[in-house]
Amino acid sequence: MKGVVFVELIHMAESVMGETAVDHILDKIELQSDGAFSAVGNYPCSELLRIVEAFGAELNAPVEALHVQFGHWMFARFVQGYPIFFEGKPDGFAMLESIEDEVHVEVRKLYPEVELPRFTTQRQGPDSLRMVYSSERPLQHFCRGLIEACMAHFNHQATLQMTDHSAEGRCTAEFLIQKAA
Repeated sequence: MKGVVFVELIHMAESVMGETAVDHILDKIELQSDGAFSAVGNYPCSELLRIVEAFGAELNAPVEALHVQFGHWMFARFVQGYPIFFEGKPDGFAMLESIEDEVHVEVRKLYPEVELPRFTTQRQGPDSLRMVYSSERPLQHFCRGLIEACMAHFNHQATLQMTDHSAEGRCTAEFLIQKAA
């Protein structure tokens, strides 16, 4: 997993708990990286999961909720760092539909070794979209946060229903997104 994800997780946690508290938490966790992350490095997803669990324990917050919040945080960073991906997108559905065939194509050009999740989308009508997340990484709640933030970015009131279909080492989640009338 790219180090930028870890760096942003640490930044988010520091904005909530402060740098000293985050350093203290990272010192208590056994990590191969010793909690030192470079934006261009690669690290095991298991370390990200351990860090989120440790932050959740410290904050007495559900881990799934922290993953969702981190999805919101990362979406804001994507908007800030990669505005070109958002140009010409009329709405949140168009943005979500572009992830696999536009965004991930460009990411693979920059980082050919990167292992990205797979996203499929299907319009269920003008105000409804079905999106499926598939990966070896259990980041479906993070994905939920990204989707929620995307819809908010495009000023959509929407409901989001997530169904987890993960089994046998493969994480799969189905998201049904319904824009409000």
